[in-house]
Amino acid sequence: MPDASIVYPLAGGAMIGLSATWLMLSVGRVAGVTGILSGLLTPKTGDINWRLGFVLGLLVAGTFAFGSQSASQLVSHPKPWSLLVLAGILVGFGARLGGGCTSGHGVCGNSRLSPRSIVATCTFMVAGAVTVFALRHLVGGPS
Repeated sequence: MPDASIVYPLAGGAMIGLSATWLMLSVGRVAGVTGILSGLLTPKTGDINWRLGFVLGLLVAGTFAFGSQSASQLVSHPKPWSLLVLAGILVGFGARLGGGCTSGHGVCGNSRLSPRSIVATCTFMVAGAVTVFALRHLVGGPS
């Protein structure tokens, strides 16, 4: 059997692609998680069930993946939870400011060859690389 470090990411990517395709074919919507979540916060009639199902699917899949790991496979994070929550809020704000998130632009938009999504994906990839570089080499220490 191939190395798990190759199989798991490939399987995860395939599942993301299949779920995005299924959502587009069944509901006619792009699988942008930020947009799906924001639609739950400002619900419209007839628009709740598929959004709720998508979000619950994310939570169930994440719970299943977490529960299937042995204690030695779980990764602890050296940063405090408060910092991680703040980072999540900033990512959410940036996604709304940029008109979409990595799933909407990176998975769905790029596959449709959307120029806006290609620019957005390049932007957040460069911003991520710059952030990692700054945290590791300018601030000091691993991130």
